[in-house]
Amino acid sequence: MQQGDNRRLSNIKTRNETGFDFVASKLNIMTPMGKKVQKDTRPFFPGEESFLNDELDKVEALKNVAEKDPKNIDRIHEIFHCLKDISGSIERAGRDSLTVVELFEVKSMLLYMESLSGIVRDIEKEGGLIPDEFNLLDTSEVLNLLDPKKDRINTFYIYDDYSKKLTTYRARKKQLDVEIRKLQKREKDRIKEEHGIVLTPKFDIVIPKSSEQLEVAKSIKELEQIAEDYSSITFTLSMMEGTEELAKEREDLNLKIEEEEDEVRGRLSAKIGEHRDNLLTNLNKMGRLDYVLAKGLFAIEYNLSRPQIVEEHRIYISEGRQLQVEDALKKQGKKYTPISMELLEGVTCITGANMGGKTISLKLSGLIPIMTQYGYFVPCERAEIGLSNFIQILIGDSQSVERGLSSFGSEMEELKEIFDRAKDRSLIMVDEIASGTNPMEGLALTKSIVDFLLEKPYITLLTTHYETVTNNPKVKNMQVRGLADADFRKLNSELSLANRRKRIDIIGKYMDYRLMPVEPGRSVPKDALNIAKMLGLPEEVINKAETYIKQGEKE
Repeated sequence: MQQGDNRRLSNIKTRNETGFDFVASKLNIMTPMGKKVQKDTRPFFPGEESFLNDELDKVEALKNVAEKDPKNIDRIHEIFHCLKDISGSIERAGRDSLTVVELFEVKSMLLYMESLSGIVRDIEKEGGLIPDEFNLLDTSEVLNLLDPKKDRINTFYIYDDYSKKLTTYRARKKQLDVEIRKLQKREKDRIKEEHGIVLTPKFDIVIPKSSEQLEVAKSIKELEQIAEDYSSITFTLSMMEGTEELAKEREDLNLKIEEEEDEVRGRLSAKIGEHRDNLLTNLNKMGRLDYVLAKGLFAIEYNLSRPQIVEEHRIYISEGRQLQVEDALKKQGKKYTPISMELLEGVTCITGANMGGKTISLKLSGLIPIMTQYGYFVPCERAEIGLSNFIQILIGDSQSVERGLSSFGSEMEELKEIFDRAKDRSLIMVDEIASGTNPMEGLALTKSIVDFLLEKPYITLLTTHYETVTNNPKVKNMQVRGLADADFRKLNSELSLANRRKRIDIIGKYMDYRLMPVEPGRSVPKDALNIAKMLGLPEEVINKAETYIKQGEKE
């Protein structure tokens, strides 16, 4: 994994439009360290195939463990739910004294590390394989320091074990507390016997202003008024003869205890600082485990497969699914149609009617390579992926339109960026280029762009309405099957009984979104005319359009 590599595989828009951001958001990453690992992760580039396969090995190993040993995965998740990012405290240790709270958090993390190591051993005893990367470094020395009694309870205290002085001071303070309390209890009993006023165990009393005891309490010199409100006055036992000296000694001891505890915190912090590198390494290992395990669990949940990494720059996808679209269709109770395609360096065009799912196929062609290069399993039965140096999609840009550019101007602006940034082994996806200008210029520009891209070492996939673009023998043409195999009798029967709103959904139900290769010179289905006819356009309009098509094919 190339951490800190400044190369950019794809821009924000491409990651969003292809659906990669959707995929990344679906990972169930539980720890702040795991989220940091995901944020800092960089894709693998050509030349790093062995590193990518190593990452995929780890995803596969954890996926297998999750399938065979879900109980221990649940135990890991229980730990992950409790983890905090304490890297800041660990970084400070050795330079500054950590607070008691910070020392507690470090001890808690060390206990979780010990537990996690135990779970890994349990998994391996049961035949599971956890990659070596996730085996935590031994931190028992610093844990024993913070847990001198070795009771492994998730609490922390500046134990007497840390200092003989602390032991002495605390023992004397405890003795003073007992002696002072004895004197106070004796005085409390005397006040009760002589004046009938009963103090609480804390040696105070709240007396209503309407009570006859109020004047009695005020007359007792050993009681001190400490609070008053509209209905009552609170009294407490004042410092009496014999306790002042003891209280002064206790106060001095409290200062000494505080100073000694500060000294102990400093020593503990310095010791933690000595283990800083190992502790930070373990935090990163836990974050990586969280991230890679999340990828493995995501592969199980969405039925993903491991991509095969090939040296040649090509993309082969068998029965691929665009996960974001599939997820949306499932929520509507609809089924996603998997798509297969093979893309080689050169230009491939997808043609077909607007309802044919060309844009979804385009997005899929980018999603699977990007997922692959980030070390994910992919949504298809099989994939062979040659790594790219640059991946970008050109699709409708609402932001550019909002800036005052026309849709055509937006396309040209983004196309220039692609041409400026593209390099060898690029994957470029273009959706309906030049559809925002007049057809004659649009066709000419599209053909010219295709000619330009044919000379580049890129894999280019375009969707287009300009079918004559595919007359170039160097251009591979794929057609959405659409309504080619539809049962029109049944379809027309359903349409005749449906209201206007439901007709589009009915046609969509009969559409076949799979791609089929179109041989040069072969006539392709004219789904646009079929759809227009089924939706009720006059027959004379349809017939005239067919005439124009035939004339265009002859030309």
